[in-house]
Amino acid sequence: MTIKNIYLASVMALATFSCQNNDSVADVNPDEIFRQTNIFPQPPNQWMGSGNPYYTAGYVGDVMPYYENGKFHFFFLHDAKTKPAGEGFHDIHSFETTNFKDYTYQGRQIPYGTSSEADFGVGTGSLVKAGNTYYYYYTGHNEVASFLSNNPRESVLLATSADMKNWTKVKNFKITAPVGYFDYEFRDPHVFFNSEDGKYWMLVSAQTSDKKAVVLKFTSADPASGNWQVENPIYTTTSSENYIMLECPDLFKMGNYWYLLFSENWSSNAGTHYRMATSPNGPWITPSNDRLDGSYLYAAKTVSDNTERYIVGWTARKVPESNTGGKDWGGNIVTHKLGQNSDGTLAVKPISAIESVFGQSAVLSVDKISGNASQNGNSFNLSANSQVMFGKLQKANQITFTLNAAASGKSGFVLAQDNDGKNGLKISFEPSANRIASYVVNNGIEDFANAYPLTGLSGTSYNVTVQISNDICVVYVNEKIAFSNRVYDVVNKKWSIFGTSDSSFSNINIKNP
Repeated sequence: MTIKNIYLASVMALATFSCQNNDSVADVNPDEIFRQTNIFPQPPNQWMGSGNPYYTAGYVGDVMPYYENGKFHFFFLHDAKTKPAGEGFHDIHSFETTNFKDYTYQGRQIPYGTSSEADFGVGTGSLVKAGNTYYYYYTGHNEVASFLSNNPRESVLLATSADMKNWTKVKNFKITAPVGYFDYEFRDPHVFFNSEDGKYWMLVSAQTSDKKAVVLKFTSADPASGNWQVENPIYTTTSSENYIMLECPDLFKMGNYWYLLFSENWSSNAGTHYRMATSPNGPWITPSNDRLDGSYLYAAKTVSDNTERYIVGWTARKVPESNTGGKDWGGNIVTHKLGQNSDGTLAVKPISAIESVFGQSAVLSVDKISGNASQNGNSFNLSANSQVMFGKLQKANQITFTLNAAASGKSGFVLAQDNDGKNGLKISFEPSANRIASYVVNNGIEDFANAYPLTGLSGTSYNVTVQISNDICVVYVNEKIAFSNRVYDVVNKKWSIFGTSDSSFSNINIKNP
């Protein structure tokens, strides 16, 4: 089964929709708009057929990207909406893309096992090619009491393939936590060939026996041998971090630096973090801003086409699926481009191919003004505690503008607003707090949702690109940082700009597919 290409002739006429006065524009059909772009893909419904009650719909969990011959393969843990008792979970599925805007769904690749097998639950892994064989190392997870009586909860397992389509589990392969490490937390193998070392490396998220989180290293001369030797950890959580686990590790070299990525979801600083060093074994430097997005992008790993490097993760859904719901595991794939700042720290940028999806300009028309604001074309100056509301948005939109914010106070934009402006999702630039933050607005009351530092951005002038599609909103600032959020009910709802202190929004531009 494949997902249709994003450019559907039947909906192209909708691209001329303008943000005009809400009384003069017909509502857009959300069902027609939903598939207008697939830049943030989610598994299709009923992939096992309409009569099967299990795995008929789901979400993207941890993404395991791989590149070969002009094509990106996004393997991922499939998180089903329906999980009957006795069935396993998180089997590995995949998408393929050449350009990050057209995705083809490839279905299930590696199934889960039975309740008596190590991979009753499947966890994150990675693949590497050696000779003519692809080796997919993944996590086996089983906490059924009868299994745990004689086995560790987690282990590293293996499946092989000659074509990256048909996978065979290697039943006699298993790596479990070595002596000195906790066998309950041992997962997320990341495997690659380290040309500087002349060996294959496997990084595993683990805990020492005294519960310190580590990225443990194994090496092998040849995956075909099945022989992996444990070595020392390349990173151990510090006393100031005290992270419970360093999940989904990734290691790569860019320029003169090696970068170690990992994710953690238990601290006040949850998300995908990174460290940098001049050696793959460290010692590691912690950047002043060590995350690569806000807390809604998780388990992000990288992939390179030998020219550019991209970071791929999932942006969390909410349960219940509304703006007032709570953040939950699994969602949609979100991909950013990685760059390198002059000091070696990483920059996160929009992907030009995704920007090209939004090729149709829409008319910007003011719906109403609260407070004191002046307009010059598509630019606005706002005095303190002012707001300008615009007309309805489509399901897929790209909004760009330059914000000159006051050093104190807050300014930004609000999506998914009703006529009274008392509901929606607010994205707020807060220079005095050194952050960009999101708030759920419910009946006029703001509830904090997500935040990301503005560290690395000089001054208070921000070039902003906002990409919205399929309930995902990604905000890029100065081609340095990305801030991903989940926002529901954008289609046929208004949006606005606001400022609690004097601020200006220049050259606001809206584009649709």
